[in-house]
Amino acid sequence: MKFARRTFRYVAAIAILLSAVTAASAQAARPTPDTTPPRISRPEEPPDPMASMEEEMRAKRAIKYAQKEYRENIDRAHELAELGSQLGESFKKNQQFDRVDLKKLDRLEKLTKAIRNAAGGSDTEIDSDKHSVDLTENVKKLLGVVESLAHRVEKTPRRVISAAVIDEANVLLELIRLVRELSLKV
Repeated sequence: MKFARRTFRYVAAIAILLSAVTAASAQAARPTPDTTPPRISRPEEPPDPMASMEEEMRAKRAIKYAQKEYRENIDRAHELAELGSQLGESFKKNQQFDRVDLKKLDRLEKLTKAIRNAAGGSDTEIDSDKHSVDLTENVKKLLGVVESLAHRVEKTPRRVISAAVIDEANVLLELIRLVRELSLKV
């Protein structure tokens, strides 16, 4: 029994000693690891050619994407002008719009919204008080604004946010809404 007690005391002493050492080492200050990434190249070394090639490819892709967006906006302007002339011819013949013309008017509205969004605009409300209730007069205004908007879009540089394009697009959208309402009443 004496042997068992002595062994128990040794084991308990060793356990206490180990826990004290563990607690002491946990309290010791350790240097924090450096979170900055290590420098791969030195200033006197030339930059990594693969990294510069990747950046160049990204830049070229961004330029191509911007050119594609600009080209699509120009195409929208051409389609807008074409639809405007078709609607004008149809209105001159019939003095009203039929179902096909109303579909063209819807497409005209969709193109105008796309042009306005590409120019940096958003949905806004326009005062409809300054427009007349005469369908013929509003169609003439609509055709004039369509021509003007198509011309402005074609003349606007690629990286420019044009307030004039946005304003004309908003006016055109209001005229489209007004012409649609007036042609449904006829």
